Amino acid sequence: MKDFTEIRWHGRGGQGAKTAALLLADAALASGKYIQAFPEYGPERMGAPVASFNRISSSQISLHSGVTSPNIVIVLDPTLMDSVDVTEGMTSGGTLLVNIEKTPVEVRAQFGIDAGIKIATVDASKISTETIGRDIPNTPMLGALIKATGILDFKEMIDDTKKKLEKKFRTKPEVIAGNLKAIERAYSEVKI
Repeated sequence: MKDFTEIRWHGRGGQGAKTAALLLADAALASGKYIQAFPEYGPERMGAPVASFNRISSSQISLHSGVTSPNIVIVLDPTLMDSVDVTEGMTSGGTLLVNIEKTPVEVRAQFGIDAGIKIATVDASKISTETIGRDIPNTPMLGALIKATGILDFKEMIDDTKKKLEKKFRTKPEVIAGNLKAIERAYSEVKI
């Protein structure tokens, strides 16, 4: 991982962009990194476009502003790419991770993504539907993110996420198991 990484998550209300950013931040913190995680939204409702952000660093983070030049952009809902420039401000050599059935080559061609941006794709909606029982692509995207970028150690991330899920869903073991399986599947199924 680079010493300082900025991440922008694009999704719609209810898809878990904020939760995913928080889970990633918690896992990074548990691995000894300095972190920031914050959403950007107003009075939006379920289904409205939202964004969340992370900063992860090996040293203290003194920057306290929005993320305008992300190294990594994660898109939970590919329909946003028709109306939002998800690559706005991305650094050259950055990674775009999209929840979509298509291959990275197809995404680059369809959306005209700059050749300097690495693209990774995974069908996180299908994975979450099959493992969790609902189309909530946020946790599978965590697994795909780790595989596509190497930003954190996969085992450390999944162990920390398991602890957080066990705390939140202690009376729903099927939710815990489904989310962990979704993360593992996305890690193995992501196309880079």
